[in-house]
Amino acid sequence: MDYALAALSGVFFTAATYLLLSRALIRMLLGLGLMGNAVNLLIFVAGRLTRAVPPIVPAGETAPILGANPLPQALILTAIVIGFAMFSFLLVLAYRAYQSLEADDTDKMRLAEPRGGPQPPMSY
Repeated sequence: MDYALAALSGVFFTAATYLLLSRALIRMLLGLGLMGNAVNLLIFVAGRLTRAVPPIVPAGETAPILGANPLPQALILTAIVIGFAMFSFLLVLAYRAYQSLEADDTDKMRLAEPRGGPQPPMSY
């Protein structure tokens, strides 16, 4: 199962990289969300998935014998909250950029380098 989830994480990373290299803002945002899910899955796989006994303390013991590792779960929960907040902010930012520039393509959004403007010096 670990190998299948590691391969799925690699597929997520590959698809996210492909989407992030796109020119369209919405594809970039989807790639960023997919990259966050890939990282969460990678952390989950790195936490060693096991089909262990539930973390129930037996009678007479002070700690469970085997149990789930809570650290990767806490990291993933934190990453989900931060990733959702970042995705929401970037979604609003992309929407405002689309409203003001009327373009989704990043090549058409170049306000700092207008076409027909002065060219940079070619030699020094």
